[in-house]
Amino acid sequence: MYVSASVGLGKTHLSIALGHTACLRGHSVLFATAVDIINSVNAAQAHGGLKRELRRYVKPRILIVDELGYLPVDKQGADALFQIIGQRYEKGPTIISSNRAFKHWAEIFNHDSTLTSALLDRLLHHAETVVIAGKSYRMKDQADPDPATA
Repeated sequence: MYVSASVGLGKTHLSIALGHTACLRGHSVLFATAVDIINSVNAAQAHGGLKRELRRYVKPRILIVDELGYLPVDKQGADALFQIIGQRYEKGPTIISSNRAFKHWAEIFNHDSTLTSALLDRLLHHAETVVIAGKSYRMKDQADPDPATA
């Protein structure tokens, strides 16, 4: 599943709710931000534990990757995410939340259009895509500024 929306529209909340429901039904779920995944994989690679760390993200029945695209991903991070998505392909559901449209994903993945195409091919093959539109929930109590006084 891919959840796309601007800031403050509930992508993380929806992902957590789906994960919680899966846990209640007896499934193993791992929730992590994209940056946390990349940092942990990079650290493991530096210490010789890459295989074990990749297995950590491949093993759960459901993997939730939050905030993909909020920060740029270097080549090593892009390769790590590709390996995880590739190993999970057709083996277990992956939920990804992002504020970036698919057409901008090459920018996320170090401008590597080949890797991005291959990753999207695997992700979208059986995917449900949810696009949420609206105003930020966090800003719901903020009054619109009066243009005359701003």
